Amino acid sequence: MTTKTIRSRFPHEVGESVEGCRILEKRVVIPPDPVERRRGVYDYVVEVSPAPPKQPRKAPMRQAPPPASGEESFTRAAPDEMGGLIRRIPSR
Repeated sequence: MTTKTIRSRFPHEVGESVEGCRILEKRVVIPPDPVERRRGVYDYVVEVSPAPPKQPRKAPMRQAPPPASGEESFTRAAPDEMGGLIRRIPSR
């Protein structure tokens, strides 16, 4: 069993759950002051469940090799290769 300490401004009791962990101990760091409407600060020692074993990462996908010299490759056409008419609209 592993434990960790969580600091919180909210009052909880032993046995309750905080951040998904069960509270084992409660310690008041700063007591609440109702006259000044100030919350207290509490330290909770909680039981942490063991982390699941990490799965090994898969190798990243490799990119396809460049095409052989006998194969065609395609590139974007330059504006003068495209042909066609480009109209400019006058500003208003």
